[in-house]
Amino acid sequence: MRNFKELKIWQNGIAIAIKTYRVTETFPREDKYSIVQQMNKAGISIPSNIAEGSSRRSEKDYSRFIEIALGSSFELETQIIIAEQLNKGNQQLLRELKTALLEEQRMLTGFQNALIQN
Repeated sequence: MRNFKELKIWQNGIAIAIKTYRVTETFPREDKYSIVQQMNKAGISIPSNIAEGSSRRSEKDYSRFIEIALGSSFELETQIIIAEQLNKGNQQLLRELKTALLEEQRMLTGFQNALIQN
C-alpha cells in the first residue's frame, strides 16, 4: 500500500476540494441543490479517488483510479465554466479554483503516464 498523503496530487486535490467548498459558499442560496452539490461532489472525488487508488496492488488498477480523478477534475472544470458564464458566485475565487484545477490536471496526467510506463 502506498502512502497517498505524501503525494502532491493528493495534497493539491484536498486544497481543490476546500477551495470548491469556499467558492460554492458564495453562490446564491437557490443553487444549493443544483450546481453547488455537483461541484462539491466533483471536488471531493478528486483526492478521494487518488487515495482509493493507492490501495490497489497493480499499477493498472491504480491508473484507473487516477483516470477517474482526472475525469472528476474535468467535470468540475465544466461546472466552473458554467458558473462563470452564469455569473454565479465570487468570480475571483472561481478563477483561482480553475487555475489550481488546471495544474492538478497536468499533474494527474503526468502521474498516470508514469504509472502506465512502469
